[in-house]
Amino acid sequence: MTVDLLTFGESMVSLRSTGPLASGGTLNMQVAGAESNVAIGVARLGHTAAWAGCVGADPHGEFILKQLRGEGVQLHHSVHPERSTGVMFLEQRTADLSRAFYYRAGSAGSTISRAHVSAALDGGARILHLTGITAALSTEARDAVEYAAERAAGDGVVVSLDVNYRSKLWSRDQARAVLGPLARHATIVIASDDELDLIAPPQAGSGAAGTATYGASEAARLLDAGVSEVVVKRGAAGAAVYTAEGRLEAPALAVTCVDTVGAGDAFTAGYLSARLDGVDTAGRLHHGILAGAFAVSTRGDWEGLPRREELALLDAARGSTVR
Repeated sequence: MTVDLLTFGESMVSLRSTGPLASGGTLNMQVAGAESNVAIGVARLGHTAAWAGCVGADPHGEFILKQLRGEGVQLHHSVHPERSTGVMFLEQRTADLSRAFYYRAGSAGSTISRAHVSAALDGGARILHLTGITAALSTEARDAVEYAAERAAGDGVVVSLDVNYRSKLWSRDQARAVLGPLARHATIVIASDDELDLIAPPQAGSGAAGTATYGASEAARLLDAGVSEVVVKRGAAGAAVYTAEGRLEAPALAVTCVDTVGAGDAFTAGYLSARLDGVDTAGRLHHGILAGAFAVSTRGDWEGLPRREELALLDAARGSTVR
């Protein structure tokens, strides 16, 4: 049965602190993973969403599967009998700075292969959502991403590619070498300003990286290469979309920020949900910004993501109570 959105990657257990890890204290266990965050966000907004991946035969993997099922995400998964589920410690070092410490090398999630992806794609999807994180996990995972992008594009599926660069997983040069060629299969590219050069084709006559001028130049080259929408996430500065019709920008929504982790995934979920609904570009930006505002004003990677009927809540006056 065709789903609205299919994604795949590594979901981990996140152990969150409320202060410096070196000082000890209580840790809360949650599910983390950019791809599953987007799947949950899209499902909460009323669409069918599926996630493919691999977890370990351990309590952590069982916890992840239960959480995703509880959020209505369909699963195409395997359980690795020997490798462990990945773990991430997320430290809130200061009120304005969080740090992630990964324990995912050789994890069950890194074994995802084109066999996993092929079976999931056989069911059909309107949008295939990919991230650069998965491609960085292992040679096998990178092959799965490349296979999925090429197959989905060939089948007429909308391919969404979020750069999601993680410096602890690979260098910028390594990311550029892998993600640049993927862009030719993408319908939608999503990136922050400082990630655009990792995926845009080089300028004519320049080196492999091109000229380090972020924004319009990179977007124009991506559009020339066949991408339909270049979506730029700018955090507190809002977001922009570049299409053949030009550039459209929207400011961020003013909310009290308590946790920025997962905000980009929330924006992506809102944007893709609106596209599935046939909303115009301005509406897609608005829905993405709304979802991001929910994310930053609640704690957790995805726990505060809105349901469709809740999107209008942020129109209420700040500090008010909806009765």
